[in-house]
Amino acid sequence: MILPRHFRRPRLLAAILAGISGLLPGTAGEPAWPQFADITEAAGIKFKHSLGDFEMSNIAEATGPGCCFFDYDNDGFLDLYFVNGRWHPDISDNRGRALQGKLQNALYHNQGDGTFADMTEKAGVGGQEDSFGMAASAADFDNDGHLDLFVCNYGRCILYHNNRNGTFTDVTETAGVASPGWSLAAPWFDYNGDGFLDVFVVHYLEYDKGAFQRTGAYYKADNFPGPLSYPGKPDHLYRNNRDGTFTDVTREADLWEPTGRGMGAVACDLDGDGQIDLFVTNDAMANNCWINDGKGHFTDRALEMNLAFGEGGQGVSHMGPFVADVDRNGLLDILVPDMGYSTLSLQTRRGVFTDVTTQSGVALLCGQYTGWGGLLNDFDNDGYVDLFIANGDPHHLYLEEANLARNDGQGKFIDVARESGEFFNQKFVGRGAAFADFDNDGDLDLVMDVLNDTPRLLRNEGGNRRNWLKVVPVRADTGQVAIGGTVTVKANGMALVQPVLAVNGYLTSSDPRPHFGLGPAPRAESVEIVWPDGQKRTLTDVKANQILRVKPGEAR
Repeated sequence: MILPRHFRRPRLLAAILAGISGLLPGTAGEPAWPQFADITEAAGIKFKHSLGDFEMSNIAEATGPGCCFFDYDNDGFLDLYFVNGRWHPDISDNRGRALQGKLQNALYHNQGDGTFADMTEKAGVGGQEDSFGMAASAADFDNDGHLDLFVCNYGRCILYHNNRNGTFTDVTETAGVASPGWSLAAPWFDYNGDGFLDVFVVHYLEYDKGAFQRTGAYYKADNFPGPLSYPGKPDHLYRNNRDGTFTDVTREADLWEPTGRGMGAVACDLDGDGQIDLFVTNDAMANNCWINDGKGHFTDRALEMNLAFGEGGQGVSHMGPFVADVDRNGLLDILVPDMGYSTLSLQTRRGVFTDVTTQSGVALLCGQYTGWGGLLNDFDNDGYVDLFIANGDPHHLYLEEANLARNDGQGKFIDVARESGEFFNQKFVGRGAAFADFDNDGDLDLVMDVLNDTPRLLRNEGGNRRNWLKVVPVRADTGQVAIGGTVTVKANGMALVQPVLAVNGYLTSSDPRPHFGLGPAPRAESVEIVWPDGQKRTLTDVKANQILRVKPGEAR
C-alpha cells in the first residue's frame, strides 16, 4: 500500500505515534517541554551570511558557515562571532565581483539584557579579503586571561590576539598558524601537558578552482561535483611554543594522514585514560579516532573502536561530531549528522562503540533530511541530553526543517519539533549549530547558521522549570575555563558526565561551561571536577540553580 505523502513524513508519523502512546512531553505532573522563541531580530542581530556570489555553484560555497560563542571581554556573558563568505577568485563566478569589499565576518557583544551590539569594526575582526569564512573557535593561547579567536577559512586561517581592550590583532603570520588550504575546524587542547593550549586544524580537500566541474563530467542533477571528485588534505597539529608562536608537529605526533577529507573534529578523552584524544570525521571515507598515548604520539583506533564508518558500515558524508553521555553510563557517546540517517554511536564499554542509529529513533528522524550541525544537550533539564540537528540541501538553496527530539530516558529520541515553537514550522538552508546559555538563566539556547541568509538565535523558554547546575572549572593562573577538564555530577539517581570542550559540533564553538539538568533534585549530592593537569576536587551537597565557578585548591 502506498501511503499519502503526509503519512510518509517521519516527523509527522513520529508525533502521531508519540501522541497515541502518551509519550509527548508536558503530561500531568511534569513541567511542559520548553518553547524556543526566534529572537534574532529582537536581539539586534542583523548579520546575513553570503556565498560571496549570487548562486550556489560549487562545493566550497555549499560547505559553510559556522559561528563561535565566546566571552571576549570577561563580563560573564557569551558573545557571538559569525563567519562570512567573500568573493574569491578560486570559488566565485565573475558576476559576483560586485560583492568584492562588501562582505565581512561579524562580532556581536552580548549586552546582558537579551540584546547584542555589532562590535566588528571596533574589534577589528572582520576577516581578510583573501579568506572565505568557514568556522571559528576561541582559546586563551598565551595564558593572559583573555580569549583569542581562531578563524578557519578557504584560504589561510586567521589567529586574532585579544588585546584586552575590546580590540584584536591579527598575529597569524607571527604565530605560524596560517595553515593554508581549506580548513573546517580548529579544536584546542593541551596535548603535551605543558599548560598551554595547542590547536588541531582540520583540512577538507584540495579544491581545483572548478576545473573538473567545467569539463561537464558530473551529474547535472547534483548541480556540482561532490567530495570524491577531489583529493583529500592532511590535518595539522600545531604545538604551542609558549612564546606566542606555534610549531607544526603533525608528523612528529604520528597524525599524518594525507588522504583525509576532514569535516570536523572533537578533542576529548574518549577512552577514559586521562589523555585527550582526537576524533576526526571525514567526508565519504573512513573516520579517524586518534588515541593519545600520553607521550606525544597518537594511533588511529577508529576501526577497532567501531567508529570508522557510518550506519550500515559504509563511509558516508559525515559532518562534525558531537560528544555527550547519551545513556548516562559514564562513557562518552558520539553523534555524527550526515546526508542520510546520521549516526549515533553509544560507548557500551570503555573504548567500544555500538551503532544505535535505528534503535534510538535517530534514523527515523533524520532519514528525509540532510543533516549538518548536530547537538546533544539537555534542553529541559531532566538529566538526559536531547537532540537538535540543522538541515539543508547540499547542492541547492533548497529549504528543510530542523530536527528537535526529546530523550525519553529509555533509549529513544521522540520528535517534539512541532511542539517547540514557530521556528520549527519553517524551513531554512541550515549548516552549523551551536548552543549557549547566553542569558545565564539556567537553560540552553541555540543558534543555527543559515547558508546565504540570516542566522537564527533561539531562546529557550521554560527549560529552567526544572533544576539545573552549571559547573565551571577554571584555571588558577588565568581564570579562564579549564579546557580539557571533566565534571561529574551525581543527582536525582544519576551520574552526569561532561567534558570541558572548546569545540563540539560542525563548524562551531559552543558554551564551554558544563551544564547539568537535575530534574526535581534541589541539590547535587556531589560534584567531582578533574582539571586538565590531573588535579581533582569533590564538592558535596551542592545547591541547584547556580553558576558555580571553581578553582583548584580554592576554599569553597
